[in-house]
Amino acid sequence: MPDDASFDASPDVLTSSAQGRLRTIIERLERLEEDKQAVMADQKEVFAEAKGEGYDVKTLRKVIRIRKQDKAKRQEEEAILDLYLSALGEV
Repeated sequence: MPDDASFDASPDVLTSSAQGRLRTIIERLERLEEDKQAVMADQKEVFAEAKGEGYDVKTLRKVIRIRKQDKAKRQEEEAILDLYLSALGEV
């Protein structure tokens, strides 16, 4: 967070230094947003390719989500899920 020195006495006016910094931040965020859109388009292409080869996209997404998790945490969640399903007679 910028210190008070980067702002003018009036709360409605930014100093030229603060304006420059704001512009830099906004431009960086815009570039990151463009990068994010490009990555999302690339992912969409890969998922379409996988689907064309017969893979189930919903399951691929689930595998990716599971692989992101900590192994111990995932095993704990699976054990609790099994317990609940067993209690309901679903397993």
